[in-house]
This record gives sequence, structure tokens and C-alpha cells, in this order.
Amino acid sequence: MAKAIETGLPKMRIEEAAARTQARIDSGVQTIVGTNKYRLDHEDPIDILEVDNTAVRLQQEESLKQLRANRDEAACQAALKEITECVREFSEGKKSEKNLLDLAVKAAGLRCTLGEISDACEEIVGRYKAVIRTISGVYSSESKNDSDFEKACALTEEFAKKEGRRPRIFVAKMGQDGHDRGAKVVATGYADCGFDVDMGPLFQTPAEAAREAVENDVHIVGASSLAAGHKTLIPQLIEELKKLGREDIMVIAGGVIPAQDYDFLYKAGVAAIFGPGTSVAKAAVEMMNILLDKE
Repeated sequence: MAKAIETGLPKMRIEEAAARTQARIDSGVQTIVGTNKYRLDHEDPIDILEVDNTAVRLQQEESLKQLRANRDEAACQAALKEITECVREFSEGKKSEKNLLDLAVKAAGLRCTLGEISDACEEIVGRYKAVIRTISGVYSSESKNDSDFEKACALTEEFAKKEGRRPRIFVAKMGQDGHDRGAKVVATGYADCGFDVDMGPLFQTPAEAAREAVENDVHIVGASSLAAGHKTLIPQLIEELKKLGREDIMVIAGGVIPAQDYDFLYKAGVAAIFGPGTSVAKAAVEMMNILLDKE
């Protein structure tokens, strides 16, 4: 199992099963009451507590300043250095009496931050980056005879004939949102609909996502948000694209975004928003209609 995890096989199988399930839901083969069958004519709005992300971040930054001002800085730096040396010994295959977890706990007790402890390790071994793999053919195999899927495929073909290349979308995961299975399912579905799909790594900044989108010369950036960072990160992404002279790249948003935030995002420049329960094929059709009108 350890070897399988290293190759990414279990995660890939989970994502494949999720893509298959999503295709069955989108095509109506699998019923989800309230999502693809027996939907209410009118959904009552849900009262949601709104959190000001910018205010929270400023508050956290101030807390960190206070923490660092009131701790024993020399002791903290010595503890962090010991962590780095322990990681160095392990990476060089040396036998050591030191216990990395014990050293990290002691550093935390001295009020070293999680970021500083991670940085002390990264100095030697770098940061782990998951290999991005997308699956093809799974969504389409479950979407046969689905009219939305067929329409999406026809529209991507029309675009390809008109532009000389397929519509290209970059699926971005920005901020501290560590959930990417849904984004990968969507990416798989778009690929089967005829898009060229690029998938960004987890934890990108808006500047990094914009730069990758421009370098890949995409038509669309899809920002997937499940961690309530959409009102901060997506406008920043749009601003970064403008700085790079590519405000022509269409930005769409998806994920758990409250309906009361839609207007804010539209005003910020988002072209379309796809919330929970949206069919991947229907989203593809809507994007292509916008893109073809734009062209």
C-alpha cells in the first residue's frame, strides 16, 4: 500500500470513481433528490455568516507580531536550527538519537510557528508537491446519450474549427484550500467534452495562477473554491491577469459559493458561477456559449 500511495494510485482510483458518479448524476442515471430530480421551484435563501477574510488575515498578522515580540527569539532560532540539523542527518542517512517530532513539539512550546517549523524542514528536503494526474474517458463513458454532453462536445468542435485549436481551460486551486478532488472531477469532465485542460497545483497564489494561465495561453481560468476565499482570491486573480495584459481571459468560479456572493463576483469581473449540484456538461455548454459570443 505504501508503494501504491507513492505512485498516486489510490487517489487516482478515488477520483475516477468520483468522476463516474458525477457523470451518472449529471446524465440523470443516478438520482440525487433536490439536485437532479424533484427540485423546488423556489429555493429559500440560507442565512450564512459572512466572514471578512481580509480583516481576519490582518488580525492574524497582528497576533503573530505580538507572539514574536514576546517570545525568547534566541531559543526559538536554536530550536529551529536543531530541527534543520535533524532533517539533514536523516536525509544523509546518518544514525541519530534525535526525534524530529519531539524537536517540533519543543519548538512549538517555545512559540515557534507552524510555518517556521515547516521552513526549517524545507531548508533541507524542500516541499512535497503532489503529482497532478487527470483521468480521461471516464466521464464520457457514463454520459452517453446525454443531450448536454453532446451539445458541449459540438460547441467545442465548433470553436476548434473557428479558432484552429480547442478551447483551453486552466483549473486553479488558490489559497489554503486543500480540497482538489472536485476540481479534478470537473477537469476530467471538461476534457471529455473537448477542452484542453490544465490543472494547477494546490495552494497557488493569485499571481502564480495568473502567470500559469498566461504561459499556457488559455481561454478560461476556472477558480475552484471550497474554503470561503472566493471574495478575496478571485478578484486578486482578475487583477493579476490585467497586470499581465490578459484581461481577455475569461474567469469563472465554482464550488461552495453562497448565492448572496454571486453579485459581488459578477461585479468583480467573473463571467459565470457554477455552484454545488451544477452539471459539468451544462457548465461546459454555458462557458462555450460565452466564449463563442466573445469570439
